[in-house]
Amino acid sequence: MDVGLRQFVIDAWSWLNYKPVMVDAGRPGNRSFPELAASWLPPHELRRLAAYKVLAAYDSNQAGQLAAASGDEAALERRELGDAANLVDTALGYLLGSEQKVTVEDAEHADDEAPAPGSTEAAAVQQRLRKWAEKELLTLRIQQAERAAVLLGDSVFVLAWNPEKQRPTLRTYDPGFFFPQWEDEDADFPTRVHLAWELPEDEDAGLKARVRRVTYELGPISEDIEGVERQYPWEPGRPSKVTCYLTDAEWLLEDLKRGETLDRLPMDKASFRVRPDGTELNRLDLMIDFVPVIHVTNTIPDGGEHWGRSAIARVLQGLDELAATDSDSSAASATTGTPIIGLAGARLPVDRATGRPEQLKVEAGAVWQLGDSGRMDALDTSPQLAELRARVEHLLDRIASNSRVTAAGLGTLDASEVPSGYALKLALGPLDALVGAMRLAREHKYRLLFKMVQRLHQAGRAQGWPAGESLPARLSWAPHTPTDRAAVLEEVVQAYGAGVLSLETAVAMLMDAGYPIKDAAQEVARIQDRAEWEAAARKADAVATGSGGERAKSDRDGEEEGAGQADPARGFGFVASRRK
Repeated sequence: MDVGLRQFVIDAWSWLNYKPVMVDAGRPGNRSFPELAASWLPPHELRRLAAYKVLAAYDSNQAGQLAAASGDEAALERRELGDAANLVDTALGYLLGSEQKVTVEDAEHADDEAPAPGSTEAAAVQQRLRKWAEKELLTLRIQQAERAAVLLGDSVFVLAWNPEKQRPTLRTYDPGFFFPQWEDEDADFPTRVHLAWELPEDEDAGLKARVRRVTYELGPISEDIEGVERQYPWEPGRPSKVTCYLTDAEWLLEDLKRGETLDRLPMDKASFRVRPDGTELNRLDLMIDFVPVIHVTNTIPDGGEHWGRSAIARVLQGLDELAATDSDSSAASATTGTPIIGLAGARLPVDRATGRPEQLKVEAGAVWQLGDSGRMDALDTSPQLAELRARVEHLLDRIASNSRVTAAGLGTLDASEVPSGYALKLALGPLDALVGAMRLAREHKYRLLFKMVQRLHQAGRAQGWPAGESLPARLSWAPHTPTDRAAVLEEVVQAYGAGVLSLETAVAMLMDAGYPIKDAAQEVARIQDRAEWEAAARKADAVATGSGGERAKSDRDGEEEGAGQADPARGFGFVASRRK
């Protein structure tokens, strides 16, 4: 007998297989994902796009509506109280810390008396990058991109040179618009990237529904002549045969036929966009040898995969259970506050129009007349309500544990249950590991971002950006949990006093602990200047004290000499004068 078993699928989104909406997500007539039936979408991308929509529904308290669209009408009664969004925002807060800084290697040694080779150049690049970050609102862009990464598992940065501003601009895109084309699965980066989305019909403007596709593609510098080379300013002495082309075009949906997917759109029906200076964006040579698109993943992808995993991926079923328990708890609280009452032997009022007994309401001041054998019984649901509330607490602890945010990280841990600071540190251990893994997954991507920023400045011949290799820059994160500053200070003082730490390392530890030190090099210089001034003051005091000591010694010698003379009055006079 055919039992109609589903196909067993294991991929980057297998944790969503329990959802009925993930079965044939792109089939025509699917009420949950009608937009995924678009003919231009590649079939192998449908599960990823469906997963993004499911996660977005949880974030906006619409998981019940999504389930109802797939046929589960009872899901409309589900109570969603923002637990998924709270988990995402909490994980995001720990990831970002209190601040983020752009740092360049060896820049902190530029103010030393004998700076290391290259440290002065590193400090100059660090200052220019920080000025660019301030103008481009880098902190805001990171917040936008990282929330998408924590929620959906992926986010996208796109850089573009702006001739008017004379700097690269930074924008974030929904990962559902991102379609990389991998020619070689073993390659580190794709050589062709599409950013595509649908534009709805606008009857007032007379515009039909269409799809827009922005393509970045690496290719030979000249398509007509082979072997054409170009020397880029960030690789002096190394000719390159590769450049990046930009194409920005639109297609009417009615012009697309079945099988003309994103990578096969007919170019003869494309309408190319035009820049303000009149340049048509049809394979425009960007004069760079890289694709200025950075894909950030929330986790380190598994082998053979390119996509990250959401922070709530593994606890979605727990969130479903929590919503169902909250719904049951709400129903139980209604019957506890306004209980169900059974009456026997009561005289019920009669509706004069229908002749039927009226339904009684439980309200303050109500009086019911009972007969001699009358009885009133109330249904007590308070034990069930208490059990449901206990189950809510159990589910919250389970979700906190399995997501590795921990109850201490979510703030649901009772402080009285923590016997010591060491115990709290152990309780936060899974959160420390989670944040460490998330930051490790982003480390290389932000290094790549700042390398591209330097190269775009060089390609645009921006003032103050000379030719030469890009310096390694990274994004420094602040501590994600509060630090015992007093303990750190004591440790630094003891280690520096014992000579096992340098002054630079000691200042860096104080900065990491949250002390208000803006610049490590300047702080080290201040400490050294103060130490020199105090040393000079002590030396001056020692000299002054030494001069006074010589005078005292002379007086003592005089006393001894007078005591040895024949005239005692002279000696006594001398002593008396000293006493006066």
